[in-house]
Formats: sequence, structure tokens, C-alpha cells
Amino acid sequence: MSNERYPQNLTVSLQDFEASGWKEAIAQATREGYSAMWQALSAAARSAIEQGRVEHGKVLWLLADACSMMLSPSNPIEPFKPLAVFHDRRSVIPDDLLDTDITFFAEIVDAVDENWLKARLSDLLWLKSKPRNTSFALKAIDAYRCFPLNTDTWVHGGRECWPRAISLARMLKGGAGDRLQEIDASIVTAFNAATRGDGFLGLWLADLLKSNGLGRAHRADVARKLETLAHEFDGEGDLHRAREYFSAAAEWHRAIPDEAKAAEMTVAVAEGWVKEAVARTASESPSHMVAASFYENAIQTYRTVPRAERSTHRVDERIAELRAHLNDSGERALGEMGLIQTPGVDITQLVENARKSVTGKSAQLALLAFANLHRGANAEELRNNALERMRQHPLQSLFAATVMSRDGRVIAKRPAMSLGEKLMANDEIAIRAEMIRDYGILVSIVVQGDIWPALEVLLLEHRLREVDFIALARNSPIVPKDRAGLFGKALFAGYERDFVIALHLLIPQIEHLVRVHLKQAGAKTTNIDKDGIQNENGMSTLLELPEAVQVFGKDLAFELNSLFCDAFGPNLRNELAHGLLDEDGCNSPFVIYAWWLVLRLTFNTWWNSANPAARQQEVNDEQAPTAEPVEEQGEP
Repeated sequence: MSNERYPQNLTVSLQDFEASGWKEAIAQATREGYSAMWQALSAAARSAIEQGRVEHGKVLWLLADACSMMLSPSNPIEPFKPLAVFHDRRSVIPDDLLDTDITFFAEIVDAVDENWLKARLSDLLWLKSKPRNTSFALKAIDAYRCFPLNTDTWVHGGRECWPRAISLARMLKGGAGDRLQEIDASIVTAFNAATRGDGFLGLWLADLLKSNGLGRAHRADVARKLETLAHEFDGEGDLHRAREYFSAAAEWHRAIPDEAKAAEMTVAVAEGWVKEAVARTASESPSHMVAASFYENAIQTYRTVPRAERSTHRVDERIAELRAHLNDSGERALGEMGLIQTPGVDITQLVENARKSVTGKSAQLALLAFANLHRGANAEELRNNALERMRQHPLQSLFAATVMSRDGRVIAKRPAMSLGEKLMANDEIAIRAEMIRDYGILVSIVVQGDIWPALEVLLLEHRLREVDFIALARNSPIVPKDRAGLFGKALFAGYERDFVIALHLLIPQIEHLVRVHLKQAGAKTTNIDKDGIQNENGMSTLLELPEAVQVFGKDLAFELNSLFCDAFGPNLRNELAHGLLDEDGCNSPFVIYAWWLVLRLTFNTWWNSANPAARQQEVNDEQAPTAEPVEEQGEP
């Protein structure tokens, strides 16, 4: 916390708190939740300081700082994170609170009759008091579970607060009394009361139960209720909500366990994708590109049906039918493709443009702008520029070059360029080395001028969660259905700027994605050794297959190969696989760009499928993207 806001040795008391006008300040918040309270309290604090009410100003600043922290209930050790992090500073975390601040919070907590503030102060006191005082944890639990389980409260903070209450109750074990059982009962009651008019609320509450191991005695009832709501949404043509509810019903039926019913729900999910594909091609602005992505999702969903249940639902025959529809839509989509380019600018203007492109937008539209800050590499353009430069300035190209690793090993050799009229095999190697060199320069500019400045704005303006990225991956047609969780975790790690974790999660999943899509295109992705053992080919071999360009396009295939596999580039896949990347290497511009490229692919394929021309309305920053990133207007 900054001591420039008030004198460092200034002491405040309960009387200062009562006279500070904190209730009036909170009443000015435009909505419920900690973000709005932080804004209202900090504005009141600045006003009090300007008026010379320094004690009141400090009280309000302390309360604002407490409300500014982001709650991360999945981390019981460090449940609070800073609101904003910059390269040289960050906002407040619990460790910034002084002993005198903790003492002040303990003095006023019982006088606080506003549940949001009481829960936050009690939680911080439980976390920072020495020794730990169980009464503070109990106060926090009781305040957290006072928040109503409705849509508005959920999207403005309830989705973090209720899990935190559960975590605290589990931490205290017997010391929490019957609180965990009461929380369980409250959530089940709210779930049972949820209706179609509540949108995704029933799904959120079911997930709250499932992710915390609650509602075990009501599994069958929860599964049936989810199925009923799914059919209701399906009946009124709300295919997205129907699909998500069918998917959740499948998970709950599987937990009972009732595999037959779970398979039935999975088939319903797949057929929901088919309905969307048909509707998209029959709309006023038909898009076969979008329809193809829907058919692909349907096929991938059908593949998750257990073998024992496949004959009942004619799964193999249905996949063959859908593959024919997919091929037809794919061929028709070729005429719909276009390219959007932006003019080149110097890096100063680039940074400013990147920040402006994501500033003040809803989470969905900010992510859309972020994912399209750069159009990606143009392989043909890189090749033409490299070849022209090598011919105009031939001296350097006349000599062979050696590429060495950081530890001195020779990892690649670039042959000399013949510069004849007809290009030879060695010339192509030299051209490719030059292309990758230029690509490395481009990546560095894009990261420093576009990605990093825009990411700082995203982190400041939006509180996205891991579950948001998992949902994004789950709904993106390019991500294999059984890998959505790993993709989502990797994307969230990069969003939090933990590129060490992001890289370690992403690389094997990217290789799996490449293999899956090549297999689906009919490519042979395995080899048989002399003993007759069939082995999967690595990513380098996969990207050399002729089908790679057909499936991913020339530009994306070049980027994947240059980033992950080629020794002339960062060679991230092989460097990581062999343990050659240190921590600095995991935070290089190439790694940041690789994370952004995967986010771009995941988000854009989802966006293209989820946002037809008729649905371009902005969504609310606080409500999107959430656990189901397709919806708008107060839904995920």
C-alpha cells in the first residue's frame, strides 16, 4: 500500500470508522460485489483526504484496499491475489497490511453489518491474525453464505465467495459445526428452485456442488433436473444452453453411475451441434465455415460415447454421415475466407494502438481484439522478402552458417546459397533459415508492441478465471474434447503471466491437437519399427506431412513448425522435451507469442462458431466470458 495517501504513522480507531461515512460510500456503488465497492470506497477516500479528513480518508483507503483484492478460492494458502500487476509494481495483497491495520480490522469487524465487507475483513483477519483465531473464519463463512444464490450476485462475486465458504468450513473441520452441511443444503435448495428463466444459474449451482463434492445424496435428482432444463431449452430453440445442460446431465448421470443415461445425454449434446450447423446454413446469412466447425464438434462429441453404448445410438454410422456433411461444408467454406490487414507502424504507436484496442471493452470483445492484435505470419511474404534480400545482398548468403545452442552445441547448419536461376534443395534450406530469422524479429516486435501492453490492460480491467478458459477451450471446435481442461489451464496460466506453467502444459497438448486433426484428415501419423511395434510420430514429423498444409494452412503450419520444431527457430517442443529450457527461456518472447497464438486459435474458432452476423451485440464486462463463454446479456 502506498504511504503517500496518508501519514504512515497515522492511527485510526473504531470512532474514526463510525464517522468515516463508509456506509454512504458503499451505497454509491453502481452494483454489488467487491469491484464496485473498491471503486466507491477509493473515490470516497480521495475526497476525504482532499477535504482534510485524513483519519476518515485512511479508514476508507484501508477498506478499499481490502475490497480490491481478487479472491481465488481454489488456493487455500494464498486465497487473495492483487487486482493489477505491472512490471514494477502491483496493487495490494494481504502481506502489505501492517500489524496496525490488522488490529484496526479486528476492532471494527463486529461493527460492520454489510455482509460483503464483513466477509472480506473476517477472511483477512483469519488469514493474517497470529495466532489464528477460529472466530474470524466462522464470521467469514457466515457472511459469505448470506449472499443470495441468484444470477446477479453470482456473476458479481458469489461464484468465488460460496466456494471460499466451503473451503473455510473444510479447513476448520469439526470446528465449523454443521456449517458445511447447511451450505450443502442451501445450494441444493437453490438448485431445485432454478428455472429456465434463470438461464445458466442451475448449471452454475450444479457445478458448485460437483466441484466441491457436495450434493452426493441428490445425484439422481440433480441429473434429472439438468436433463429437464436441457429439454426445455432445446424445445424453445436455445441450442447453446440446451447443449451445456445436456453435457452437465451426462456428467451427473455418469457419477450415479448410469452409463446408459450418460451416453444418451452425450448423444443429445452432439445432436445439438448438428442442429446448430443446419440452422447456420439455413439462416439469412449462411456460413458453411461456421457449420463445418459445428459438425466437427458433433463428431468429436460422438467419439466420447463409450464403446459399449455405441451400437444403441448408431454412433459409428452417425459419425460417417456427419463426416460427409463436414467435408461438404468445408469445401463450400473456401469461398467465404478473407484476410484483414493493418498498416505497419513504429513500435511506439504500436503499443498505444494495442492498449486502445482492448481498453474499455467487455471481456469477450477485449479478448476478440487481443486475439487479433496481429494477423499472424504470412509464409509466402516471408519467403519472398527473404529471397529478394538474399539476392540483393548476396555476400552473406554465399557462406554457410552454423546455429549453436545456448550450451554450445551445433544444432543446425545453414548451407550456402547458390543464387542460380533454379533453386536447389540446399537453397530451400537457406531460404527457410532466413525466413525463420525474419519471423523471430517479427515475433519480438509483436510481443513487445502488441501482446504485452494489451495483456496488461486485460489484467487490469477484467477478472477472468481458469474456469472461463476451460469453458472457452471446451466450446472451441479446434480443441480435442478430452483436452479442454488442460488447454484451459494452460491458457489461464499464460493470462496470469505464468509462462513456465503455460508452456509445459501447452506443448504436449498442441502436439496432440496436430495429431488428432491430421488423423481426422486421413493422414498416417504412426510408424512401424523393425520389430513390428507401431509408434506415434513426433510433432516435427507430423508437420512435415503433406496433409499438414491442407489441414492447418500454409501460414499456421509454418508458425507451428517454426516455433516448436525447427532448429533454426526457438525449437520449443524439443527444447522442452529434453529439459534444455531454463526459466528465462520459458519466459522468452517466443513462449509468450506461442501462448498467444494458441489463445488466438482457440478463441477465434470459438468466436466464429458462436457469433453469427446477427449476434454482434456487446456483452457486459462483468459477465463474459464466464464458465460458458458464448452467451450474452447477463449470461456466460
